[in-house]
Amino acid sequence: MSAYEEIRLDVLRRLESGRVDPTDPTALGAVVVTAVDAYERVVAVDGGFALRDPEEMRARVQGSISGWGHVDQVLDRPDVEEVFIEGGSVRYIGGDGILRALEHPTSEEENRHLVTRLLAETDRHLDTASPMVQARVLGGTARLTAVVPPVADRLSATIRRYSVRRQSLDGLVELGSLGPDAAGFLAAVMASDASVVVSGQPGAGKTTMLSALIDACPPAACIRACEEVRELHVPVVHGSYYEARPPGLDGSGEVTLRALVKLVLAMRPDRIVVGEVRGAEAFELTRAVNAGCGFACTVHANSARDALDALVNAALMAGEQVTESIVRKVFASCLDLVVHLERRTGPEGRIERRVAEVLAVVPSLTDSFSTESIFRRDEPGAPLRWTGAIPPERLCLRLERSRAGVDVRRLLEGRVVA
Repeated sequence: MSAYEEIRLDVLRRLESGRVDPTDPTALGAVVVTAVDAYERVVAVDGGFALRDPEEMRARVQGSISGWGHVDQVLDRPDVEEVFIEGGSVRYIGGDGILRALEHPTSEEENRHLVTRLLAETDRHLDTASPMVQARVLGGTARLTAVVPPVADRLSATIRRYSVRRQSLDGLVELGSLGPDAAGFLAAVMASDASVVVSGQPGAGKTTMLSALIDACPPAACIRACEEVRELHVPVVHGSYYEARPPGLDGSGEVTLRALVKLVLAMRPDRIVVGEVRGAEAFELTRAVNAGCGFACTVHANSARDALDALVNAALMAGEQVTESIVRKVFASCLDLVVHLERRTGPEGRIERRVAEVLAVVPSLTDSFSTESIFRRDEPGAPLRWTGAIPPERLCLRLERSRAGVDVRRLLEGRVVA
């Protein structure tokens, strides 16, 4: 047992036996000082390694009990978007998009205590029986994903902070993620009942883009959003958000993402949103389109074309007696657009997230996908430009019949603003 762990356990015992309030910094500090001094006396008499910096140890122990330890310095910063914990190592990505290491050293024990305390506010747990967990933490402002042995060889966790500002398509234009013409086009799409898939690699900004698309929906539209772990926080006038639930310790009480999608179909939605499609819930989306609902979702994929295949493969995971050709045909007949994002490292190590392509799904006489690029970047870092292609007739009709009543050709040519 390390000196840190030994002293921390001694502090916890003293707090319990003396019925000391750990939220009282003065009382807690006194107990920590007593425990550190006691440790120093024991190693002086019995032999062992004395503390190199007793004051630093006091701060570490007190911080791990009253706060988040040394990780406080990044969790309290609003510009930090993601924290990575690997054993005793902590790194983070700040507002400048550069990966940095924590200034102060930490141990794996400290970081494990941090994860345990974060999960204490949820109904989820992490131990050898349940070695993987995802949960909303920090008052719902972040998502924690953590893995411990025997699945991982050590503690491995990420804490992803949600953007505190309301994201919009105009905001993404200001950030350089897409151009104003593409933003106007996507705003018009979201005013209709068109179905949109947002694709990209992990960390490419899919959830941010999906949030901006939801923000562009008409206030009267009924939006019902389902997620494994809640990440979307766009205010909706009509509709609600739903979060899946893992099974309890006795194996009961599970609510799957597929069950949520199936449930909201009975709640008269104008648009069903699925935060991230990874499995059987994709099959329920085929039911949604047959019911006349628009939908929007995210999916991990290397390209816009790959996203279409990823959706089909996910739907087949449902295990229903439906062939791949039928699933592909259903999606080919209802999907309208794929918005693909890329993440790349720019100058000075900054991470850049940008829309790489907006791909239209063209109706096909076969059960395969036919597509046409509407906007794309000719190379990484190049501007996102209109290819000159007009979306297929079915999408144009949806936009013309929508609340906005948009003429797609005039919109793309820049003569009107959605």
